[in-house]
Amino acid sequence: MDTWIGLMSGTSMDGIDAVLVSFQDKIVCIHETHSSPYPEDLRHRLELASQNQATPDEIGELDTLTGTLFADAAENLIRKSGIDRSTVSAIGSHGQTLRHQPSGPGRFSLQVGNPAIIAEKTRVTTVGDFRSRDMAAGGQGAPLVPAFHKHFFGSENEDRCILNLGGIANITWIPSNPEKPVTGFDTGPANALMDAWCQDQTGRPFDEDGQWAEEGIVDQALLGDMLSDAYFERPAPKSTGKEKFNLQWVKTMVQRHPETRPEDVQRTLLKLSVITAVRQIPQSLPMTVYACGGGTRNRVFMNELSQALTPVRLLNTAELGIDPQWVEPTAFAWLARQTINGKPGNLAEATGASGPRILGAIYPA
Repeated sequence: MDTWIGLMSGTSMDGIDAVLVSFQDKIVCIHETHSSPYPEDLRHRLELASQNQATPDEIGELDTLTGTLFADAAENLIRKSGIDRSTVSAIGSHGQTLRHQPSGPGRFSLQVGNPAIIAEKTRVTTVGDFRSRDMAAGGQGAPLVPAFHKHFFGSENEDRCILNLGGIANITWIPSNPEKPVTGFDTGPANALMDAWCQDQTGRPFDEDGQWAEEGIVDQALLGDMLSDAYFERPAPKSTGKEKFNLQWVKTMVQRHPETRPEDVQRTLLKLSVITAVRQIPQSLPMTVYACGGGTRNRVFMNELSQALTPVRLLNTAELGIDPQWVEPTAFAWLARQTINGKPGNLAEATGASGPRILGAIYPA
């Protein structure tokens, strides 16, 4: 049995999720999982680097430090599973995004977490740098998970939308009619702004279960200003990240509404994430939205999404066989498999690339 490891750290920068999986046709079998939180000092340095507050020396050091942590996460996963590492075909590592600039004359996407270190420390072939080839082909380099969603979550019986609620929200629209294209793009913030505001105002890294937001009320004037951001009306393909939606973005908006209480800002940010996701989901009935990512653990967020989507059903990807927390790392295990097998990993309709491309760079064991 071939097994694969996926490593993922998203825009929330809260740590590394690792998963050991095998694939058979359109079935995913998760054998073991492991999560490694970032040390607080390293997370702070990564946050500063993502806001252009880092020298080349600092970025190089972060590449080494995060690469070592990614390798440690894979090692801990292998140890927990008890599996012989020789049966692991490859590791797929997304890395930690510091900056994503998919437009302009010098388009790029920068991830740290040196894959060479992962391959060296684990003695397992590692695939990294998944975004570059798609961007070289004219794509956004993101989101990359729609190809995985299409393969494993598609249905001939219903239109489906996969809603990933990480730091940034992205959707994959999978029509039941195979003649219609599968599309996907970033809708805007999911948890990123709520986490940043919560950290700034309370010292807590996130608003557990949405309890703080629940204490506030939506400030309609502030919400209107936030919704006026041009990104939300931009046509797909499109992608974004913390270089756009960050604490400074929130503070710039709040400065125009100085009387708004901090908990009201938090509730308004939650509403912003709900509205911008729901408005950009293609309207189709019957349809089911399946959510995944960290946002699924926020009760208030999920309740508001469910209400806003009515009469469309909101479920999570556990209904499709994969726990919401492990969808993205599993996707990068599958993307590594695609690369090793010489198969494309991008979905050109989602990224805007000129066609399918084999993604990533291979670092042999």
